[in-house]
Amino acid sequence: MAKRKRRGGGPSLLTLVLLVVLALMVGALAASYVSHAKLTFGRQQRVAQRPLAEATMPAATPVPVLETPAPAWDGIETGNRVVAGVPRPVSTTAAGGIHVPKVAGKPRVAIIVDDCGQWIATERGFLALPVPLTMSVLPDVHYTKTIAGEARAAGKGVMLHLPMEPVSHINPGPGKVTTEMSDGAITDQVESDLAQVPLAAGVNNHEGSEATADPRVMRDVLAVLKRRDKFFIDSMTSGRSVGGKMASEDGVPTASRDVFLDNQASVAYTEEMLRRLLEVAQHNGYAIAIGHPRPTTLEALRAMIPQMQAAGVEFVLAQDLVH
Repeated sequence: MAKRKRRGGGPSLLTLVLLVVLALMVGALAASYVSHAKLTFGRQQRVAQRPLAEATMPAATPVPVLETPAPAWDGIETGNRVVAGVPRPVSTTAAGGIHVPKVAGKPRVAIIVDDCGQWIATERGFLALPVPLTMSVLPDVHYTKTIAGEARAAGKGVMLHLPMEPVSHINPGPGKVTTEMSDGAITDQVESDLAQVPLAAGVNNHEGSEATADPRVMRDVLAVLKRRDKFFIDSMTSGRSVGGKMASEDGVPTASRDVFLDNQASVAYTEEMLRRLLEVAQHNGYAIAIGHPRPTTLEALRAMIPQMQAAGVEFVLAQDLVH
């Protein structure tokens, strides 16, 4: 009987061990919580001590560049003026609701149709539009000479769409200029491409996010254009492009693209881009858009041209906006 009393008089060894383990676990959890709270509080203090702009603004990230290999609309690329085809908002109202006056006179708009010489039926639809526009023709494609001649006959502008190396290094097509070419080879290639489109009054780059960022390459290209009395329009396929700046410094008439119209094959999308183009032109006095021989782009232009004219826009050739 006494032996049974001694067994039930206190906790067993196993119970004591479990209690000790439980106590250790509770202590560890408490210590972890306190450490996390101190770390969080410290971070909050450091953020609070930074200037507001630094604390709230995200770190800068590179502007994406979209390059689509031919023939999927031949390498539409976006630079820092357009992200995924959507221009940065342009408003005629400053902060605080103060109205910013528009530039006096009619806003002028030049529309360039790139990649011409490949889809002759659609391109002829652009030639039939009742406003000035400029056809930028690729060298050494099936309808190079045909569309250039028909554009001139229709009173449209003609440019050479000069293939240039993109950052992806995907082949931009026949007649390309690359960063690996020697100065002499670049000169010969540009001369050859101009010979393919003898009616061209000027040049803009096809793709070229790599080549237009290379001062040596652009110096060679612009030297030919200056000698041949051609203008240069920077397609702005990359925010790193030095083309427009160097052209201006070298005395080559130049301008830069403001809006890409059709990074999406959608009538609604292109109509929205044309509205953005109108905003830019109303604010700055002029604007340059680049589109492609897409049926959706043609349909959007047919719908929007009367509306833009009603808003006071004057359509002009690309050569009318170089300076």
